[in-house]
Amino acid sequence: MAMDIKGEYRISADRQTVWNALNDPEVLKRCIPGCESMEKEADGSYSARMLAKIGPVKAKFSTLISLSDVNPPESYVISGQGKGGPAGFGKGSAEVRLTEIGDQTQLNYSASMQVGGKLAQVGSRLVAGAARKYADDFFSRFVKDVSGDAQAPG
Repeated sequence: MAMDIKGEYRISADRQTVWNALNDPEVLKRCIPGCESMEKEADGSYSARMLAKIGPVKAKFSTLISLSDVNPPESYVISGQGKGGPAGFGKGSAEVRLTEIGDQTQLNYSASMQVGGKLAQVGSRLVAGAARKYADDFFSRFVKDVSGDAQAPG
């Protein structure tokens, strides 16, 4: 089962500050819902442990996160693949783009995700809703972490 989500946020910080935060495992750990640990690997990827709940399915995921098409401080593609044992798997990627607007930064993302196993049996509307909520929660937390004031997605 696949789904696509997009969003846009205005952040009260300059683009380099936002870029640095997007590449800081401690910031990412604080902002990813259910993230229990995140460690940078030697090859520049990250390994993370996350607890996720979608409908009646609750599972711990071991996730590998990697960055590609890195163009500092403007854009990158962040990809992740998580395995949740009997609950199934989730994988996805998001293109993240930063644009300077005065002394603020516009963050746009476009993500696609896939789930399989028990997660896919929960129902596409429930999974899509949960995926949107996880994305919104992450970016809302990220905006607050970086700038101290969040603005609703546009």
